[in-house]
This record gives sequence, structure tokens and C-alpha cells, in this order.
Amino acid sequence: MNTEQRNHWNRQHKMLSRIITKPEAHTEAVAIILELHTSLYASEEGNGEQATYEDALWDQLLESTARSYPVQTPGSRNSIIWHLWHSARIEDITMNILGADREQVLYSGQYARRLGVPYVHSGNGMSEQDVAALSREVNLGALSEYRRDVARRTRSILSALEPGQLGMKATPAQFERVREEKAVLDTEQWLLDYWGGKTFAGHVLMPATRHNFVHLNKAMRVKLLLQK
Repeated sequence: MNTEQRNHWNRQHKMLSRIITKPEAHTEAVAIILELHTSLYASEEGNGEQATYEDALWDQLLESTARSYPVQTPGSRNSIIWHLWHSARIEDITMNILGADREQVLYSGQYARRLGVPYVHSGNGMSEQDVAALSREVNLGALSEYRRDVARRTRSILSALEPGQLGMKATPAQFERVREEKAVLDTEQWLLDYWGGKTFAGHVLMPATRHNFVHLNKAMRVKLLLQK
């Protein structure tokens, strides 16, 4: 994602934040959401899409670079693997449990097993030992497929929304599901409080779009540092 594309993305996100909860602007808002989201995740093979931010990150990315941890970059010591996994986990949790009240892709796609690591939470509050283990052991092919399936599910959910639904909040039962599925570590309950103050629109503006953008930025800085 070059500077011009980055600036366009930020302008569109700013516009989205102004209209996302207006029922009369629902169709426009969803179109912008899908544009922003699609530009972040890996493009679908064989459909002629323009290269995305994630495409650029994976392009000529060495496995040793992706797994390297810790990395000394501004604002983060985490590996590229962790950034990609964490942002997908956050989106899976918020879009599927708190948004659509559906089964997480982590389970419906058998990724809790396929990823090859025991972590089913969001990644917030992980110990250095666990981040190192995740970075070293996760199945890269499964991680790529998990991100793709999370993205597909999110777009399916958002495309089916009716006007007014973006202004709704998750129910107590949905937050209880987060706890029951151990999607957030016991030490990170602040995250549930933070999500509790958000409408579905708030989850779209952060976990499904801006949060991914931020972590792709951090991952790209790692790649540029290690593969100069």
C-alpha cells in the first residue's frame, strides 16, 4: 500500500465514521466498509483484484522474517506472525460473537486444531514465552487460510446487515459467550469493558478495519527492517 493508497484509505475511513450509524446512509456505509476491508486482506486467487496490503506484506516475505521475535521496531516487539494472528482473532471474536452471534471461524473451520498452537484467545496479555512459541510453531499455511476465511465471513455478515443494525450493541449473553469460549484472557477483562461500550459500528470501525490497518503497518515495518 503506497502513500496515495494509504491516504485514500484514511479518507474513506474518516468518511465512514461520519455516516456509519445513519440508517439513510446504510448502503453507502456498507459499500465503504467492504472497500476498506477488502483492501487489507489477501486478495482472492484468480479474480483479478488489485493487490492488497496483506498481499504486499506476504510478497517475498521470508519465513525467518515472519517468525522473528522479538523485533525492535517503534511501538512493538512482536513478530509479523503475531500481528497477523492477533488481528484476525480480534476480528473473529468481535464480528462473529459480538456482532452476528455466530460460531467463530476458529471453530467452524477447525482452525483451533489446524493452526498448530493452543491459543484460542485474542492475544492480548500474552507472555513473551507464548508469543515466542506462537511465532515459532504456528502453521503458516493455516494462518493464511484462517485470515482469508475470517475476512470472507466478515464480508458476508456485513453484506447482510439491515439499516439500523450497525447501531446495535451486543447482549450480555454474547459477552458471556466470549468468557465461556475463553476468547479473552482472565487478566484482560478490560477488553470486554471496552467492547461493551461499542455498537456494531464501533466494532467495524476498529476491529474489522482500523485495527487490521494498524497491525499491518507494524508488520510491514518489521519486514522492511529485517529485509532491507
